[in-house]
Amino acid sequence: MRRFPWWAAGFVALSIIVAILVPWLGLHDPYTIATGRQFEAPSWTHPLGRDELGRDVLSRLLWGSRTSLSVALASAVSGCVLGVLLGMIGGFLRGPVEVVILRGTDALLCFPPLLLALLAVTLLGVGYSTLIPLMALVFLPSFVRIAYASVLSIRSQDYVEAMRVLGAGRIRVLMGTILPNIAGPVLVQFSLAASAAITLESGLSFIGLGVAPPTPTWGGMIGAGRSVMQHAPLQLLWPCLMLTMTIVSINMLCDGVRDMLDPQSLPMRLKRRPVLPPAPPAPAERGFQLQGLDVAIVTPGGGRILPVNDVSLAVAPGRTLALVGESGSGKSMTGLALTGLLPASAAVSAGAAWLDGEELLREGEKQARSRRGRDIAMIFQDPASSLNPVQRIGTQIEEMLRLHDAPGAPARGPRVIELLARVGIPDPARRARAWPHELSGGMRQRVMIAMAIANRPKLIIADEPTTALDVTIQAQILELLAELQRESDLALIFITHSLPVVAEMADTVAVMYAGQIVETGAVADVFAAPRHPYTRALLASAASPEGSPPQGIPGQVPAFTALPPGCRFAPRCGMRSASCEETPPALVETAAGWQSRCVRWKELA
Repeated sequence: MRRFPWWAAGFVALSIIVAILVPWLGLHDPYTIATGRQFEAPSWTHPLGRDELGRDVLSRLLWGSRTSLSVALASAVSGCVLGVLLGMIGGFLRGPVEVVILRGTDALLCFPPLLLALLAVTLLGVGYSTLIPLMALVFLPSFVRIAYASVLSIRSQDYVEAMRVLGAGRIRVLMGTILPNIAGPVLVQFSLAASAAITLESGLSFIGLGVAPPTPTWGGMIGAGRSVMQHAPLQLLWPCLMLTMTIVSINMLCDGVRDMLDPQSLPMRLKRRPVLPPAPPAPAERGFQLQGLDVAIVTPGGGRILPVNDVSLAVAPGRTLALVGESGSGKSMTGLALTGLLPASAAVSAGAAWLDGEELLREGEKQARSRRGRDIAMIFQDPASSLNPVQRIGTQIEEMLRLHDAPGAPARGPRVIELLARVGIPDPARRARAWPHELSGGMRQRVMIAMAIANRPKLIIADEPTTALDVTIQAQILELLAELQRESDLALIFITHSLPVVAEMADTVAVMYAGQIVETGAVADVFAAPRHPYTRALLASAASPEGSPPQGIPGQVPAFTALPPGCRFAPRCGMRSASCEETPPALVETAAGWQSRCVRWKELA
């Protein structure tokens, strides 16, 4: 759902208000029988006509909403409160309490709801006093299981442990920390329970085991309308329509409330995707070129920001370009834009990209999907979350081959083992049968590299592939990437924030700040004499081989919703002047293949 369902909220609110106020609305008596006026057509006096006994259909429909909604909501609320409480206690306390609660809910699940209803009605009779506790008991196990599973998934999270470290008691942790974080799935289950309660009450009333006649209920009206549907179909239409609209509205309302309580569950979407102008002529050079990339992303307030703005890059076959900058500078967003994997809230709004002369940004999804993994591959930062935990290593690599294999391609099994051996995994035949959790972090990253090179791509985008690894394994992964690059003559874009890695791996470097490239050039030149204050500050913030302490950069990266009017680095720059805060600077050529986005670059040179 893209926005809060106001019409569903309005319908549910109106239904509840009408159900509460129906005795004072001046409707016809829903019990009065008018002999000789059966099936009277709709009129101003009786807008929905009369039923098989001459009673007013509109009056019985609204009185029926009072019955159906009161029974359904009372039973759903009772089952929800008790079930969530038991599930949270069992999931948090564990031990004997957990066993008793779970085995009790298992016993309840053994009884089919309709069979349980028949037993309860036989023993206790029909009516509200039987229906509400009966249906609450029916819905109790589902709430217990939802709450129990949700608590198990978050009880060991750091923010829960932080509350316990601060001295919070069990009740405070449960109600103040855990309950708000499980509200989403509980609300979804509540919408299902309320809808099922309305349906179950209507079904029981339909067969005469619910609210006793002549009390108006939707199920009773459907039962009566079924017998006369041949010559009076409207008698069946009105209660069925009311039942359907109420159930759909309750479900949509609970989904909307869930999204409001969990801001991460509702991704914002662009109302209209930007239409890119025709691409300029392709460059004559081989390799990868990017010109003037802009990525637009929608904000919660409905506006747009550009987390990637006017980004231009180029990397030749067999060469490495390092994209560096602080977290939040737009490095990963650039990589996702190049592979067509932007989230729903973002879209490319300007720019052009070519790989060996073929334009990338204007491809359709089908073309982009066929190119991913074949011409362009990506290595992500965390291999533990990138590998499918329920598929073996060999199966996942084989899937990469299967997606792009031409008819008559060699058998995939030997190729999988060959790829694993190529990336330095010992005993590759056995490792191909292993699960991801059985491998170390370094070996999992080697598997990701094997998947990336499986189809011999022309370009690999490595998004901080060594961040989660220790220094020894990091060096091995870097050496492996360099060796594969020399063998396959592939172009490599290496996204990182580690300057030592850049010095070791890259031929050229592009320094990114607040969504823009601020300096780009050969690594040796840029690191020896940077021509942008931000590059100089980054180098000063890294550990020095001489042992001098690193110097932090004052201030912080500006939010994209509050960018400074001129140079984006000006508020943190020690060289800023009045001109820096007036006009946004453009990239200027400071030497052959060396550009800087600073009006005072000559002073640095």
